[in-house]
Amino acid sequence: MTSTTPIETVAPPRTWSAVLFDLDGTIVDSAADITGSLAHMFTTLGLDVPSDEVLRAYVGPPLLDSLRLSAGFDDAEAWKALTIYREHYADHVLRSPVFPGVAGVLERLHAAGIPIALATSKPESMARKVLDHQGLSQYFTEIAGASDDEQRSTKADVVAEALRRLQATGVDTENAVMVGDRGYDTLGALANGVPTILVEWGYGSPDEAADAMAVVHSADQLRNLLLG
Repeated sequence: MTSTTPIETVAPPRTWSAVLFDLDGTIVDSAADITGSLAHMFTTLGLDVPSDEVLRAYVGPPLLDSLRLSAGFDDAEAWKALTIYREHYADHVLRSPVFPGVAGVLERLHAAGIPIALATSKPESMARKVLDHQGLSQYFTEIAGASDDEQRSTKADVVAEALRRLQATGVDTENAVMVGDRGYDTLGALANGVPTILVEWGYGSPDEAADAMAVVHSADQLRNLLLG
C-alpha cells in the first residue's frame, strides 16, 4: 500500500483479547510467486497474460471469485484455471519471505499471552505449510483459511471461522482485532464486528484504507498499536 499522504495511526482503545492476521501481503511477501503462477495459468490456457498491475489485483481476494469476475470465466473454466494455478503454485508457495519485523511482532504477542489466529483466503492447507516452513506456526492458536472446495473462501467466512475456533478453545473474542493489507480484510472483519489495522507494506491502495481503524507504516508501529 503506497500513499502520498500519511494516515495517522490511533492509540489502541482497549487491550486486545485476540489478534487475527491475514497472510499474503501482511505476513509474507508472496505477490511475485502468486502472479508468476497466475501468468503460468493464463499461458497454459492459451490466453494472453494480463499486465503485472492486473495480475497483482488478483492477490488477496478469493481467487475463484476473481477468475469469474475479472477474467470472465464461467464456473467450469474458473475451476480448471484454479486447478492449473494451484498445481504450479504448490511448487512455489514456500519461497515467499516474511516481511521484515513481522515475525518479531508475532513472537511478542505470543509472549504477552495474546491469542493469535490466521484468517486467510489462501487454502488452509497451503497456509499451514507456509507458517510451518517459516517457523511461525508456534505463535498461532488457530489457523483458518479457505477450504479446498472453496465453500469457505470469502474473508468474512474465514474470519468467522477463525473466531469460532478461538471461542471453542475458550478465547474471549469480544475485543479482537484484524491485521491485514487489503480492503477485503477490513470488510470481512467488519462483517464480524472486528476492527482492522491495515499495513502499508502490503498490496492494497490508499483508497482501501477508508474503513480501517488505523494504518501502520512499519512493524514497530504495528507492535506498539497491538501491545501499547
